[in-house]
Formats: sequence, structure tokens, C-alpha cells
Amino acid sequence: MELHTNSSNNTLFADHEGNVAYLHSNFVPRRDPKFAWNRPVDGSDRATDWKGVHAVNESPNVINPKSGWAYNSNNFPYTAAGPDSPKQSDYPAYMDAGSENARGIHAVRLLKDKKDFTLNSLMEAAYDSYLPAFEQSIPPLVKAYDAAPADHALKTKLREPINLLRGWDYRWGVTSIPTSLAVFYASSGGGRGGRGGRSGESTVPESERLLQNLSAAVDRLQADFGNWKTPWGEINRFQRISPEINHPFDDSKPSIPVMFTSATYGSLASFGATPKPGTKKWYGTSGNSFVAVVEFGKDSVHARAVTAGGESGDLKSKHFNDQATRYATGNLREVYFYRHQLRGHTEREYKPGQRN
Repeated sequence: MELHTNSSNNTLFADHEGNVAYLHSNFVPRRDPKFAWNRPVDGSDRATDWKGVHAVNESPNVINPKSGWAYNSNNFPYTAAGPDSPKQSDYPAYMDAGSENARGIHAVRLLKDKKDFTLNSLMEAAYDSYLPAFEQSIPPLVKAYDAAPADHALKTKLREPINLLRGWDYRWGVTSIPTSLAVFYASSGGGRGGRGGRSGESTVPESERLLQNLSAAVDRLQADFGNWKTPWGEINRFQRISPEINHPFDDSKPSIPVMFTSATYGSLASFGATPKPGTKKWYGTSGNSFVAVVEFGKDSVHARAVTAGGESGDLKSKHFNDQATRYATGNLREVYFYRHQLRGHTEREYKPGQRN
């Protein structure tokens, strides 16, 4: 970190002695806080001149917090260790341009007061199915429906979808219809600001906008899948049928259901899926790519991990897609660190310079 070579990513650290740390991006220019650095500044003003970078200890780091854990979910550093996190007020605004996100809220809930993680329970936590973002967006929708008059044009159409969402526990799952409704509702603008008129203010009452967005989500599900009551796993798919970077996704070709959603909604296991050109199903191209849980022992390391699809880029290799089901279900494989672990699992051995 003292080399100041990490200009964008934060670093999470752990070792067998029990040290844990969140280390903030450590190439942060020292700036005059009177300027809004997220906007263009006047380069002719000497106050905007280069002043070097902040020292490592001037960053919002977390090192061996009393909470016993540190994390990051592409959010700001100010919840990185729960109550033992850096205080945002102690740092200039330009130190971090992020904010809290639903994934961060989820992580803190799982990590708070937890002292007895095992390899398996940590893996279970990483795939916890709760979606906290919908805590905020679904109750106002249900309230808007309940407040709508009996003769409202959408009252009958939305009765069953609303009742499903009303009783939902905000958890994803391959068989979950409410997950499909909620994600399509969110992608239709649910829970976000409405379209504005010329003044930038919404011309549609908020409660009406929410109902219209759910109606649009129901219509889209019906049109794309033939039934708005389509389980999430029939929509959210993993497909690897080609080594091409621009993957040719195809609804007629094999794919497998993925239980987790985009991190946008607070899922710790992240699968950023959208419909692709010519498809109705949603295929993932971002999110979890490599996942590992690691236990540092005094004399050894134990880990489980998974890679999206497989280790090989060769379509003919059996390892091209042999981790796909593990990836989609969170069933991480054993990692073989040591020679004795490789017994019975080695296909061939190779030494540099050796010809096959």
C-alpha cells in the first residue's frame, strides 16, 4: 500500500494470525475541499494544482476492528466494520464518491455480532437470499394499491400480483414468482422517481405511478413468457455455449437457472442478468465471476471456490462448463492447495520445458 499503486480498488486483507483489514484505494490526490471535485474545476485557479497524494494512514482504513470483521460491497468505506467503521465526517468529501448500497446493508446485518463463522456458515452467509432493497419499494406499492378506490382501472388486474408481493419474504429463489414480479417492477421504474413534465416534476401522482409500473411489469412478463406467474429460475439463466467474448446467447440452447439476483437489490451473491438481443430470458454477464471462502489455519489453508462456467476456454474441454451448476447453486468446490489433496484428482502433470 505504501507504493501508492492502487488507484481504484480497495483491498481486503486477512491472515492466519487473525489480522483483518479494509484498506482504502491508496492513490488519492490531496485536494482543496472547497471545490466540488466530482465536477469540472477551473485549471487556471492555482488552488486546483497538484498537491501530491494522501498518505496511507490518511485514508479511511479499518485495521483489526473490535467487531472482528471487515467487508466491502462496492459501497463507501463508512460501514466497513459496522460500529467500528471510519467516520465519514473525519474525511474530505472527495476521499470517496460512493454511498451505502443495499448489499452493504445486507452484509452488515449478517456480520453484526457474529463471532463463530465456519467455512460452511460463511459460505451460507455469502448466499443468503434476502433482498433488502425491496423492503423500501414494495410496501409503498402495496399501500398505493390498498388506497386505490374499488373502481380503479387496475384494481382487479393487480389483485393477485399485489397479494403475492404482500406475502413475500423478500427472498430470491428459482421457484419464486414474487422475485420475478419485484425485479420486473423495479426494472419498469418501480421505487424510482417518475417521469417528469417540463418542470422536471412528475405529472402523475406517485401512488398512480407505482401501480402503472407494476401493471407494466405484469404485461411484460405475460408477453415475454406467456404467463406473468413465471418463476424466477425460468427467467434468470446462466449460459455458456461459446468461448466468444461477445457470447451468442440463445433461448433455444441449453442454459441453467440461477437463484440469485443482481447486487442492485442487495443480493450478496451477484448475477447481473438482462435480456440479450433476440432473447426473452435474462442471461448474466456480470457479478460473481470467482468466489472463494478461505479458512486460515495455523499450519494450513482450507478453502472452497467456484469459477463461472469452468476453468477452460476450450469448448471441447470437459472443464469448459463443469462448474456452471456449482456456480448457479452456490455449491463451491474444494480447493486443492497441497500435494496430498491432489491424489485422485490429477489428470496430468507438467513441468516447464517438458514436451507433451
